[in-house]
Formats: sequence, C-alpha cells, structure tokens
Amino acid sequence: MNAILQNLVLLQTAPATTGSTNSTGQMISTIVTFGLVFVVFYFLIIRPQNKKQKEAQKMINQMKKGDKVVTIGGIHGVIQTVKEQTVVVKVDNDVFLEFSKSAISAVTPKAEEKSEVEKIEAADSKADDKSEDKPESGKKK
Repeated sequence: MNAILQNLVLLQTAPATTGSTNSTGQMISTIVTFGLVFVVFYFLIIRPQNKKQKEAQKMINQMKKGDKVVTIGGIHGVIQTVKEQTVVVKVDNDVFLEFSKSAISAVTPKAEEKSEVEKIEAADSKADDKSEDKPESGKKK
C-alpha cells in the first residue's frame, strides 16, 4: 500500500520554479484537449446528423404520386397529390389525409416489388402447391 502511495506522489507535478513556463504548458494542454473533444463530437454527432438530414431532405424532394409512405405517426398510405409544402395521402377507399412533407418518415417507390410479407406468403403458397402434387410416401392407402 505504501508503494502505491509513493508512486502517486511521484505522479504529481513538481512545483514550478518559473510561473510563465508552467502556465503556458497548461494552456496549450487545455486548448489541445478542447480541440480533441470538438473533433470527436464532430465525427460522432454532428457529421452523421447532417448526413441523415440530407438523406431525409432528398427523400422528401423525390416523393411522387403513387409512392407508398409511412408518416411519423405510423399511418400507411399512398400519395395521391404532391403540393409545395404538403402531400395528400390515400389511406383507405375514399379516405384522403393531407400531411406536411416533413411528417413523412419513409417512402417506398411504387416501382419496388411486393413487400416482404407478400413475398413470404407467395413462397409459402408455392411450397403448399408442390407438396400437394407429390404423393405422400410412407402412408398406405
């Protein structure tokens, strides 16, 4: 335990004989530390946020009639009209809602294929069709 305490005493800075040299070194150390903190914040927080904001703006600018959208409130629908600041979304038969463009959280272009659920259901139905065509082995009729 005494060895640890002696090492801690050695790690402490020695009293400065000249005040200007030590204070300048501390100032440079502080400036470098703040600079490194700023660089870390830029690359971990500011830059990814700006990138995400540009992607969202690009998505909003590329919206067109017929695109499937999801709003920030979770409402799913198809774009019927695109206006300057808003979009009109068809939610159900004869149900149209007007949203601000910034309220759209995701856009699926109409050119894309079926959703994942529809793909899985189609694959299941194909598998069922194939199993019905093959005779069941191991069972006696």
